[in-house]
Amino acid sequence: MESSGRSDRHHGRGAARVLYVTYDGLTDPLGQSQVLPYLTGLSQCGHRITILSCEKRSAMDKEGDAIRKLCDSNGLDWQPLRYHKTPPVLSSTFDLAMLRRAAVRLNRSRTFDLVHCRSYIPAAAALSLKRRAGVRLLFDMRGFWPEEKTEGKNWDLGNPLFWLVYRYFKQIESRVLADSDAIVSLTEVGKSELLRRPELRGEEDRVAVIPCCVDVELFGSAGPEARRATRRQLGIESDSRVLVYLGSLGGNYMLGEMFDFFRVYRARHPGARFLFVTREEAGAIRAEASRREIDKGELLIRPARRDDVPSLLAAGDLGIAFKQPSFSALGCSPTKMGEMLAVGLPIVANAGVGDVADIIGRTACGVAVTEFSEEAYVRALAELDAHANDAPGRRRTAAQCFDVGIGIERYDRIYRRLSAPVGN
Repeated sequence: MESSGRSDRHHGRGAARVLYVTYDGLTDPLGQSQVLPYLTGLSQCGHRITILSCEKRSAMDKEGDAIRKLCDSNGLDWQPLRYHKTPPVLSSTFDLAMLRRAAVRLNRSRTFDLVHCRSYIPAAAALSLKRRAGVRLLFDMRGFWPEEKTEGKNWDLGNPLFWLVYRYFKQIESRVLADSDAIVSLTEVGKSELLRRPELRGEEDRVAVIPCCVDVELFGSAGPEARRATRRQLGIESDSRVLVYLGSLGGNYMLGEMFDFFRVYRARHPGARFLFVTREEAGAIRAEASRREIDKGELLIRPARRDDVPSLLAAGDLGIAFKQPSFSALGCSPTKMGEMLAVGLPIVANAGVGDVADIIGRTACGVAVTEFSEEAYVRALAELDAHANDAPGRRRTAAQCFDVGIGIERYDRIYRRLSAPVGN
């Protein structure tokens, strides 16, 4: 590949041979925003990276060729597998076995220095490399996944099957926390929770914090002209206020409460619109809006490719992200927060989700509500109106807290440390 020579030249200076295992496909939006930007940057640092991913058939058909070209041009060795959705549980069990076999096979031919696993199913596959071949293990937690599944009602613990699945992944969690050479938490509060676990034995140096990062340059490129053009395209009046939500509505995001906030926003700013930049089913969003007494004419629902997201966000005046506070939410770093700030939008979010309230409090980039009530929303909007309209300051916050370069630099340090000979 194009960058293999560069990688060979750097390998003696601490660069690593890495197997990166992800259950999320590179052809999925998440893979394109939260996997590839890091790995292309790390490849440019000299690391030789093989990517093992599970790809959905429809996404692969649509995006596969473009992702293959991107990987090839950046020296990434992509080894896609087919993702299986049905039947529930059994399909994931099959995929896990498939990942485990592929990881062992690839290590025989490439002899990796470390395996970087993204979340729990890849971690279960990677444990065999750690235990059987001595490959060092980087566990990229991405949050407290078993609790996220139970709190989100995806796994009903009253069902014996899901109880067994939950117990299995809690056992995997315990084993991988004990055996990992390095662990990445998305949040500082998540790290604090981890350090209470007996498996870590108080070893703070084993845990690094790397939030969900953003291509600040891409999102910061959406300026006033993009705002005007997108508003014209969407049919938004020049003086209308726009509340924006970005991303999926799973993961315990609180659609009903966000609509309640919009009602208060609309009362303060007559003629306001609520823009959803999402691939979620529009009918479900409109149905919830109707239950909350919001007319479908006040909604704008637009799916978007990654490159189109900045201009759509630029059409807004305020970003929103309400997520159910819970134990699993302590480990969450909402990507949408960094993306909204990179465009220059202020944000209204809620406390009890990762480091969100702390970041908002330190940077004055928005408001974090502590309760879901009309009175709290009125106070939040009054506070937002009192803030200076400091879009450049919010972009600086995005660059300081969430720029993808920060994530690449921190992963690079971990890769070099784990690839160093034992005792160095």
